[in-house]
Amino acid sequence: MSSSLRVSLSKLWKFSKAAAQDASSLQRYQAQARHAHGTADGSDDPPMALWTCRSSRGTRVLWTLHELGVADQCTLITMPFPPRVHAPEFLRKNILGTVPYFEDGEGCRMTESVAICMYLANKYAPTTLVIQPDEPDYSSYLNWLAHADATLTFPQTVVLRYSQQELHKADAAVEGYARFYLARLRLLSSALLDGREYLCGNRFTIADVVIAFALNLGTQLPVSTAPGSKALSAFYKPQVAQYMERMLSRPGYTNARAAEDHALEQFRAKHPAPKL
Repeated sequence: MSSSLRVSLSKLWKFSKAAAQDASSLQRYQAQARHAHGTADGSDDPPMALWTCRSSRGTRVLWTLHELGVADQCTLITMPFPPRVHAPEFLRKNILGTVPYFEDGEGCRMTESVAICMYLANKYAPTTLVIQPDEPDYSSYLNWLAHADATLTFPQTVVLRYSQQELHKADAAVEGYARFYLARLRLLSSALLDGREYLCGNRFTIADVVIAFALNLGTQLPVSTAPGSKALSAFYKPQVAQYMERMLSRPGYTNARAAEDHALEQFRAKHPAPKL
């Protein structure tokens, strides 16, 4: 056996051992987190659990939970990004390795943030967060929910990948999809020109949650990989920027972000990263 092969096998064995220890640590942490969230009926396991990463699409779900007033009924596990590295046991929960991942009892397993927000809003109905089929803005409400990911965060994920995760592997894709995203804001910009406070129904709904999240993500992404490149949000129309700020100033959002940060600190304290 060559020396290079022996070194490679040794590294692989060390990584596997660390990952196994990490998985055991994650299981213990999950049990502790669930116990800390004890439910009103005296049981230790809230039926709902949310696995997420800071500033990920899981923020939409946590924001919705806070707006509904039921965040204390959900175990929150905020993992360092990417979870497949820092919490390999998570892959046993969600084979995709993506966040958010949501559970509610035995039969509910969900991975799509917009769908989870819809699920929660309907579960805790009646709530003003939902536009009902007999309301005039029902079709607009559904369209905004789909628009959030199909039109807005889709190009953002390309910008995120090649501006932060795989830098300089596809610089042209960053610039191209940044322009694509900004161009697709035309629908939102046009809708907000009438001075409306919320997107539909003259009230705050989960349509605002999912769209405002995408806008906020634009504050963290550049228009190119060039040094000093401006954020996507620097090119928002005034009505779009003002709408975003209104939504993000809600206590439901600020409380969700605080909870997210606190849960991440707890995870890091109780679940150290594997050492190779």
